[in-house]
Amino acid sequence: MQTVTVPVCNIDLFDDKANHFWLGSIAAITERYPVLEQHHENLFYSLLFIEKAEGTVNIDGTNFIADHAQIIIIKPHCINSIKLHKGAVGKLICFTEDFFSLRYNNNVLYHFSFLETSVQKNVFLDGKQMAYWNTLLYLIWNEFELQKKQSEKAIRSYLNIILIELDRLHKPSKVRGFHTPAHEKVLHFQKLTEKYFNMHKLPSEYAKMLFISTNYLNKICKKITGQTAGDLIRKQVIIEAQRMLHYTNDAISEIAGKLGFEHVSYFITFFKKHTGKTPEEFRKGSLH
Repeated sequence: MQTVTVPVCNIDLFDDKANHFWLGSIAAITERYPVLEQHHENLFYSLLFIEKAEGTVNIDGTNFIADHAQIIIIKPHCINSIKLHKGAVGKLICFTEDFFSLRYNNNVLYHFSFLETSVQKNVFLDGKQMAYWNTLLYLIWNEFELQKKQSEKAIRSYLNIILIELDRLHKPSKVRGFHTPAHEKVLHFQKLTEKYFNMHKLPSEYAKMLFISTNYLNKICKKITGQTAGDLIRKQVIIEAQRMLHYTNDAISEIAGKLGFEHVSYFITFFKKHTGKTPEEFRKGSLH
């Protein structure tokens, strides 16, 4: 079902004093925060720890059924909705990139495999794993609730441990991949495309921002992702176009303008070339 506008949510939706971090129970969470039940966009990271629940979580059009113990990752700027029965058991951790970066470098956050683009957005847990995660959640919950001396530092440290453990679940191999300078450049490039996709569509523009040559940017993108820099830029534009078509009532011409296309005909041709459907066909097909 489409909406006229998609609400954009800051982390202070949970508490007007919550600037960078929030932690709460998922029991009756949509009764307390109704906006979560409708399609909305987060400006923060969310880690949804489900121990027992019924319902669904939708992220960019993909439904995750909440009938198993699992952790669902919701990245900033994803269009999502959370529909869980009020007796759900679990926790929701929300944090901004700035919160993590106050101690850990920005790039470190993108070292976690489950935060990279085009990866599975949930991890299932067995009984033993859930017991371990409940211990971690209790520790960070205790700091958040009691707000003891230097609690913020402790919360940030526990959050780092949680992200490390989640990364181990996502990539269970004992041999951890080493992020080379080239990998760092590609991650930085992908972050830039998420921010400037509507303004800059040429690899040369991003290469300039990264202080490298266009040829080198294409080379490292191909090596690390299997796609060229141009492919990754176009992929980001398509993702944003699909979000707008599915979740808003904006006219095709309006969407074309927001995506940086000078003429709607260029947008329609571009979209059909990369999806096999016109924007209007995609929109009709997504209404079910």
